[in-house]
Amino acid sequence: MNTNDMMAEIRDANLSYLMLAQQMIRSDKPTAIFRLGISAEIADLIEGLSNVQIMKLAATNMMLTRFRFDDGAILGMLTNYNKDKSLAQSHAAILMACQPSEQIS
Repeated sequence: MNTNDMMAEIRDANLSYLMLAQQMIRSDKPTAIFRLGISAEIADLIEGLSNVQIMKLAATNMMLTRFRFDDGAILGMLTNYNKDKSLAQSHAAILMACQPSEQIS
């Protein structure tokens, strides 16, 4: 994959994420804040973005999303747990809910 292809993939992923996040926030803000792992302040900013602002933000050369977890145990639960998938997902959601939301620095 060359640099131009990678930048186009990042832009597409960013655009999809921002559009989905904005739709989730507008539909049910408390649930969106939990599921996206963001603060209420970030949610308010995303909610107020215009289409032009979303396009500009999506075109940055870095991913706007990141993994919500830095703990290998959570990743392992989500990918390798074979006994009861729904129980593993619920347990992972509980652990991720305990993590702090993203803040504006």
